[in-house]
Amino acid sequence: MDFILVRENDFVKARNAIGKNRGKKIVFSSDDDELNRKILEKLGESLPIDCLLINQNRRKDGQKQRDSGFNHVMAKFAKKNSVCIGINLDEIMENRGKDKSRILARIQQNIKLCNKNKLKMKFINLKRENEKNIYDLKSLGLVLGMPTWMTGEL
Repeated sequence: MDFILVRENDFVKARNAIGKNRGKKIVFSSDDDELNRKILEKLGESLPIDCLLINQNRRKDGQKQRDSGFNHVMAKFAKKNSVCIGINLDEIMENRGKDKSRILARIQQNIKLCNKNKLKMKFINLKRENEKNIYDLKSLGLVLGMPTWMTGEL
């Protein structure tokens, strides 16, 4: 891994952890959507992060709407601070059946938002056994709806 993963659920702890690793590639992840938005909004200029990893595994969809953990407001802040959006490859590889299809649908929704706002996306794997080569990742991205300019930068 060539990045540092900061996984926190408290803003002060997250700010301190990001500050300690200044100058390195930082991937931030949290299960709290409000904290993700706050990190993008407040820390974008003073303590930059490189990538925001949005986990899709423990989310509950509404009856008529998916909860993908990413919206147009967060997309504008990510574009302003040049933060890429991370897709957790481990969640795709380890789930089966309906859970996997729901995760892929949420990822497709995030891809549409990122394409609309011209944001970069990356596949991030945290476990060594889920590592794939670049051609597999590009083809998965194209199947999920990534445009070719986005898959060229994976």
